[in-house]
Amino acid sequence: MPKVVCTALSTEEGPHIAILKAGGFEVVLPPKDMNLYDPASLLPLVRDCVGVVTGSEPWPEHLLAACPKLRVLSRTGVGFDAIDLAASDKHRIVVATTPGVNHHAVAEHTFALLFGVARGFPSRDQLVRACTWKRFSTPRIMGTTLGIVGLGRIGRAVATRAVGIGMKVVAFDPYANQEFAEQWGIQLVELDTLLSTSDYVTLHLPVMKETKHIMNKTTFAKMKSGSVLINTARGLLVDEKALVEVLNSGHLRGAGLDVFEVEPLPADSPLLKMDNVLLSGHLAGLDHESQFDTLTMCAETIVSLSQGGWPKECIRNLAGVTDWKWSEKG
Repeated sequence: MPKVVCTALSTEEGPHIAILKAGGFEVVLPPKDMNLYDPASLLPLVRDCVGVVTGSEPWPEHLLAACPKLRVLSRTGVGFDAIDLAASDKHRIVVATTPGVNHHAVAEHTFALLFGVARGFPSRDQLVRACTWKRFSTPRIMGTTLGIVGLGRIGRAVATRAVGIGMKVVAFDPYANQEFAEQWGIQLVELDTLLSTSDYVTLHLPVMKETKHIMNKTTFAKMKSGSVLINTARGLLVDEKALVEVLNSGHLRGAGLDVFEVEPLPADSPLLKMDNVLLSGHLAGLDHESQFDTLTMCAETIVSLSQGGWPKECIRNLAGVTDWKWSEKG
């Protein structure tokens, strides 16, 4: 029976297991202590599988080449920058994502981080745990300006919530939906204007050559003094060394980060020692509802491909390919 390995977070149970088994696949779960972010550790598990329900773990060319039966990487969520797309094309491995299922989860998590930093966490929590009763005020969020960098599905979900809590919203996106912006009173501006006028800047972009380290020493310097950075998108959008510098200098008041340049975040990262930085482990898109929907879509994509289907809305590579067949490998 062909094997599908589930390496994404929280795949021990869920709708995907029954869907895959009904589609004729054996479902394999990794050992709980396995380092999934180490390709050498991952290889023995995936070497002879035909599909993977994958998370944010890296898939470099040498790992893809070592899996001769692999037909599809079905990614939970919408990001796929950890996968070598060129190598996937070369080996005719489909890379699929789950669009449209986690934007509400990411938007809510964005505000969890924003509210936390705005109200002085994690410092307030740490002070109480240290039996230090210290009171200090923070700026009110209502009436401040939120700058959204990237007004796609997730950015729009953030925007509507921001309007609802009384924030002014500006956004930078060369391909923004003008009708949506007008409907919600969102001002579309250039990036420099957004950075210089926003009290909070939240990133909702994919990682590409043009966006890697879009937040760097130069762009941080353009941010409003005392402002806050939120990143629930991709770690490589931010030059972390430059971020640490502007946080230490006081130019930025704080940051809320769900994603990092290297994941898991290394134990020697200076971000771990900063009491004005609120951290979480690349799980912004993970709530009960989105988890159910994304695992369902991941499994259905694999089954569809195995049965001759081509769920175009989910596939992120093999552009122009019309002769792909499940049976061409194995």
